[in-house]
Amino acid sequence: MKKKSDIQIKNRRASFDYEFLETFQAGIVLTGTEIKSIRAGKASLVDTFCYFNGAELYVKNMNVAEYWWGSWGKHDPRRDRKLLLTRKELSRLQRAVKEKGLTIIASKLYISQSGYAKLQIHLARGKKDYDKRASIREKDLRRSMERF
Repeated sequence: MKKKSDIQIKNRRASFDYEFLETFQAGIVLTGTEIKSIRAGKASLVDTFCYFNGAELYVKNMNVAEYWWGSWGKHDPRRDRKLLLTRKELSRLQRAVKEKGLTIIASKLYISQSGYAKLQIHLARGKKDYDKRASIREKDLRRSMERF
């Protein structure tokens, strides 16, 4: 049995800007130097979102830094990467994205117990300013309750 990996790259801003409706775990199609960079913790999910190209789902703006020891097989750090989901999940997401105001946001990149890179994605709706203020108020209340 393999041990659980410590690599967890999060998009903290996503939960503040979006209301998550559904959660999915997606595999990612990576090259050799990309997975090595992710295992080294050299990735970022800032401003990352997902889009459909035909019937396939891709993640855009995910930054995976170039691998330090890579030579001729280096990758483009900001290339679009294909996500692997079941056909049922893909069709559900594609139908939902056509609705007004829904998008697919990446929130966490991690290495699973089996050793594969996984991306946690959410079907999300953007929050308005007053929703953001309410979530800040709730967080402050939760903190003050934990203190006492």
